[in-house]
Amino acid sequence: MRLSFSDPPASASIALRRHWCLTAKLWRMLVCGLLVTLAVTPPASASHLPPPIQQALATAGIPEESIALFVQPVNSPAPLLAWNAEAPMNPASTMKLVTTLAALELLGPAYTWKTEVYAGGPVADDVLHGALVIKGYGDPKFTLERLWLLLREVRARGVRIIQGDLVLDRTYFAVPPLDPGAFDGEPYRPYNAGPDALLFNFNAVRVSFVPEPASGRVRVYAEPRPAGLEIENRLRSGPGPCHDWEPRFHATVASDWQRARIVFDGRYPEGCGEKSESFSVLANSQLFGDVFRQLWAELGGRLEGGVREGQVPDEAQLIVASKSPPLAEIVRDINKFSNNVMARQLFLTLGAHGFGPPATPETAARAIKAWLWQNRLDFPELVLENGAGLSRIERVSARHLGELLTRAWNSPTMPEFVASLPLAGVDGTLKKYMRANSAHGQAHLKTGYLEGVRAIAGYVRDSTGQRHVVVCFINHPNAGRARPVMEAVVQWVHEGGHRCCAD
Repeated sequence: MRLSFSDPPASASIALRRHWCLTAKLWRMLVCGLLVTLAVTPPASASHLPPPIQQALATAGIPEESIALFVQPVNSPAPLLAWNAEAPMNPASTMKLVTTLAALELLGPAYTWKTEVYAGGPVADDVLHGALVIKGYGDPKFTLERLWLLLREVRARGVRIIQGDLVLDRTYFAVPPLDPGAFDGEPYRPYNAGPDALLFNFNAVRVSFVPEPASGRVRVYAEPRPAGLEIENRLRSGPGPCHDWEPRFHATVASDWQRARIVFDGRYPEGCGEKSESFSVLANSQLFGDVFRQLWAELGGRLEGGVREGQVPDEAQLIVASKSPPLAEIVRDINKFSNNVMARQLFLTLGAHGFGPPATPETAARAIKAWLWQNRLDFPELVLENGAGLSRIERVSARHLGELLTRAWNSPTMPEFVASLPLAGVDGTLKKYMRANSAHGQAHLKTGYLEGVRAIAGYVRDSTGQRHVVVCFINHPNAGRARPVMEAVVQWVHEGGHRCCAD
């Protein structure tokens, strides 16, 4: 660009001529400064992907139009790299970042859930003359241990014999019936468990396997072990490394959600030592009722009635309430280990918080979008189904998720949020990633994994100590081969490829 400033007319006064020259000089300084800024500022969108990423995509058989990338220093107003960044993409479990950040800001890191126990009649001489009612408020981590502690408190308050029913109040959420096998044909996998206002133990039982080399047997036990669950153990132990035990190990499940039978068959390599696997094979209310009866009997109590669903009567008296761990701890579990059912519980909690109970997926989505709008974040392409990313229809762009992560870096809840993300090569879902990569231990990233989808999103520290927001989505049938692509993106950022290769 060439600038030209004509001289002032000869007839102009000395003062006017001085003013004219000063103005021209200031304009030249302003324009030159602008040109220098443009020369050193990296572009918001590269004309091509960095070579290491191009090579990784070619090796994986993934076309460049199937990847969306967004890279931006946390203290910069503009991205270093934005490739296909405006395209609505399926983010898989990186959608949990939207849900958890919204929760930290709307509810606060110290937020807790409660589970209440009510007496539906008078208590006298250790006898409750009526029903015992347990009301849930969506606690994502109401585990076996916490139920046991809660029932101990009920016993300590003078209740031993319950003459009425055990009533489970699940009305804080109003969710449509869920077919747990509809998503991927795996109905007994815990990640497919549906949300519930009185969710118990993630609606799962943990089955442990203990090889006994001397006898060639494998001891199998479940915790909890509900009355409705039958286990048939046909496993045999034998020599062999642990990495290949799963292909030789079979679990056949038959369940009508009220009763279930699991048959374990095959060879269990002794090199595995003790292992465990979780199964979701009973309806949540069935699992809760079965385990309640067991624990109550172990505590010396007796339930004379049945187990049913209902609501807390107006005349019922609160006996005791249990508090969950704080939200900061719940968010860590959700993001580190990509816990889907906990994310769905949190999602619905936002609906109840924003619009009152009973919470629905629709009110939860409205609550998050209202929070975004209040923070001047307009994401028109955003589609929320369950807030966990276990969805074929959820969508967000790499740019907008990147903008949200940039905002999160300056949020008061940033320490809790960033600490909830897996650390590359160290823990959570990134434990086995980037162990031989220079970015080992240098990136906090949430992963996303679905058939045809791979994603990472979070923060990468480069070799100079500068942190960058990084979002990478791949939506393609060959996404299962994309791990080297993700690692190439992270390594490129960490090693500072953007400083020499931005176009």
